[in-house]
Amino acid sequence: MTDQEPKKLALIRILRILERESDVDHPLTQEDIARILEREYGIALERKAISRNLALLEEAGFDIESGRQGSYLCGRTFDDNELRLIIDSILASKHISARDSKSLIDRLCGLTSRHFKRRVKYIHTVDQWDKTQQRQLFYNIEIIDAAIEAGKMIECDYNHFGTDKKLHKSSFRRESPYQLILHNQHYYLMAYSTYWKHMSFLRVDRITNIRISERPLVPLRSIEGYERGIDYSVLTTALPYMFSDKPELIELEVDEEVVDQIVDWFGKDVRFSRDGDRLLATVRSSPMAMVFWAMQYAAYVTVLAPASIREKVAENLRKAAEKYDTLN
Repeated sequence: MTDQEPKKLALIRILRILERESDVDHPLTQEDIARILEREYGIALERKAISRNLALLEEAGFDIESGRQGSYLCGRTFDDNELRLIIDSILASKHISARDSKSLIDRLCGLTSRHFKRRVKYIHTVDQWDKTQQRQLFYNIEIIDAAIEAGKMIECDYNHFGTDKKLHKSSFRRESPYQLILHNQHYYLMAYSTYWKHMSFLRVDRITNIRISERPLVPLRSIEGYERGIDYSVLTTALPYMFSDKPELIELEVDEEVVDQIVDWFGKDVRFSRDGDRLLATVRSSPMAMVFWAMQYAAYVTVLAPASIREKVAENLRKAAEKYDTLN
């Protein structure tokens, strides 16, 4: 038992007990509450006093349900199904490290009763998931947000993985930051490079040594193509991979069985048409991204136009075929 607390704290302690110990499947009787109060806080209360405190909490606006089986807190910030959805999203996100995932999930579990955590047993296996080890991710996000708010450029090192599976510096960057984008389970920074004179998309988990520059950022609307700001529909559908070249219309011949995937990748602005037995699709996409995407679906999709993209895909497929032929 802890040192005895003054009885005037009983109201707060009862609320905390309801938050931690109760839910619809685990109501607490007044005897249960009295026992926990005395065991954990050294506060001895009679049933009538506990009943008065429960009534005060309800009067204060807390959603407490009471019945023959006892009382429980039913009004919470998130219900258990919503918490499961958020936790699953954290577990599936490769841009959050295992350590940070465990910390976030533990805090989310603290928003409901202790019984919830026992039902979500897979949170204890988070270290087994393939997740980034870049501990600097959240710090990078914080600095980027501060730079955008202050209207300043950022300076940083940009890195790539080597065969030792460690990050190695590939370039120094000075960029005007505009937006953080979560895409394909990775955070990207949308920023303008004054050196390369185009918009770039930097993987945030590959940024190190970031700092806010004293130089003001280049106003977004002064950049060609962004006079009206950021078109988020283009970012989500025209860039299946985060390349910085300008999206353009691309014509494809596709198999029926991949129509779902095409709509998933390029949105509902895709135009489908028929040419005899052939199914055609017109999408708006980054040409560089389309080369990679078309190879991913090479068995089901053929690029018809522009010819430059078609020729690049064909060249890559020939090289791939040659490599596989050498294995025979």
